[in-house]
Amino acid sequence: MIEYILIAAIIGADQLSKYAIRALLSEGESIRVLGSFFRLTYIRNDGAAFSSFSGQRTLLLVFTTAAILVTLFFLWKERGKNRLFTASLILIAGGGIGNLIDRALFGEVTDMLDFSFFPPIFNVADIAVCVGAGLLLLYVLIGERYERK
Repeated sequence: MIEYILIAAIIGADQLSKYAIRALLSEGESIRVLGSFFRLTYIRNDGAAFSSFSGQRTLLLVFTTAAILVTLFFLWKERGKNRLFTASLILIAGGGIGNLIDRALFGEVTDMLDFSFFPPIFNVADIAVCVGAGLLLLYVLIGERYERK
């Protein structure tokens, strides 16, 4: 049950941050938070990571929905077996659903986190998916081996 509460919290944080940016800034507008190092910049992205698959809304909706369903299935099926695996699935599901909501409602995803050293502008859901994928990779590389011992 806690897994689904955490997923909801990730979705809530993502959607709240996106709502705030849409309400406070115009598209393309930027606010300096930490000088030129970190800015909040409102952009809309109709593609996936790094604007790949731009203009492919239906494909992205179908793929994202399928990935979320598979993630939720494994979260349910493997519940309580490994914390690293569970954490990775929670992050992937929460972030995936956050971006799916944007894509379904607006046809594109709201991005706002803009660092000078990292060219793409991204959002809370993107962070959750990337960290979750990293944890899943870590689990695949060392987690299963650790469980066998």
